[in-house]
Amino acid sequence: MSDTHSTPHDDHQPHSGVGIYIFVFVGLCVLTTMSFLTYFDFWREHVSVPVSRVFMIAVSCTKSMLVIMFFMHLKWEANWKWVLTVPASVMSAVLILALVPDIGLRMRHYSYERLVYAAAEPATPPTEKSATQDQHSAADTPGPEH
Repeated sequence: MSDTHSTPHDDHQPHSGVGIYIFVFVGLCVLTTMSFLTYFDFWREHVSVPVSRVFMIAVSCTKSMLVIMFFMHLKWEANWKWVLTVPASVMSAVLILALVPDIGLRMRHYSYERLVYAAAEPATPPTEKSATQDQHSAADTPGPEH
């Protein structure tokens, strides 16, 4: 007797074995190394900040797509995955874009009492003159007595 029954996975493209996972792993290692190299002074001196950010986003998206496609096995799934993925992605983008004005303009309608206790502006690095003044004023003020 021959084994003629088929499983639902027979009509799909077969997984290519361990080799493809090793290849993807090496690719992820290379992309991670590229991300790591952007923290060195050589990169910061020769590449502008906007280009560096776009590069990092591209590397991150590529890494996430490799993980999703191969390690989560979505590469071999049927086309129904798009029915779930595309609307969720669109709704996520709409939610982010809808909240940006709310976050950016949140302090516009604060009452005086709330504005007093709101987070301060980011500190600016002190100049040489103000640092010397701070040292003199710190020496003039008495510390807590024990």
